[in-house]
Amino acid sequence: MLVKFVSRLFFPVPVICELLLIGLVLLWFTRKQKAGRVLVTTGTVMLLALGCASISTLFLRTLEQRYQPVAPASLQTAKASAGGSTCIVVLGSGYSPDPSVDLDSHITPDGVVRLLEGIQLCRQAASCKLVLSGGPPAAAQTMGKIAMSLGIKQQDMILEEHSRNTEEEARFLQPTVGASPFLLVTSASHMPRAMGLFRKLGMKPIAAPTDYLAKTGGPFSPDQYYPSSGGLAMAERTVYEYLGMTWERLLGQI
Repeated sequence: MLVKFVSRLFFPVPVICELLLIGLVLLWFTRKQKAGRVLVTTGTVMLLALGCASISTLFLRTLEQRYQPVAPASLQTAKASAGGSTCIVVLGSGYSPDPSVDLDSHITPDGVVRLLEGIQLCRQAASCKLVLSGGPPAAAQTMGKIAMSLGIKQQDMILEEHSRNTEEEARFLQPTVGASPFLLVTSASHMPRAMGLFRKLGMKPIAAPTDYLAKTGGPFSPDQYYPSSGGLAMAERTVYEYLGMTWERLLGQI
């Protein structure tokens, strides 16, 4: 828990706020005017640059483009290795059991996209075992309820209900998937870290990325060139994943 709190200090928005706050303190209460101007200028430039979606997209694509969407051949590989039933693992995301909102809103938007991708792959495979991961227990259970409402049978699902992070998901799912190839569904930006964690434990995941945020093409929009919360969100997602991979490498988990 302490690591999570400390790591947030290195996210783009907190770093920008830290630079601006320290710079303002120096400008208003000390004689270190030059240092204050440098810090305020740096923070402002970072806010303008990272808030610009056209720039943040470039950084996020360094993660999202490492793995391509799953190909039909990968489905056949997973199916053959599992004796005719494709194993599809969907990693969980954030969970908020707010009774005032609908069931789909209990899991975060990226979790909904992951689940829908897993269900779609399950239908393409004809015969599948859908493994839904995420604790506390209600997170995986909620994903299971949504999957059943979309036509997945309860006997075709396995719920991993106790993991608190991706590293625990990998460890807790190891007995379930064994050494056979399986499809691993998670957000495209999260896929490099997830693949590293699962492979480190000797498993054979086949990447099935979804929830792409750094997309190109489409009609021209001036919004791409103005600072926005969306641009900062993509910058934070990028930093979050790189910090996670760095920490897990230091621990020998990747």
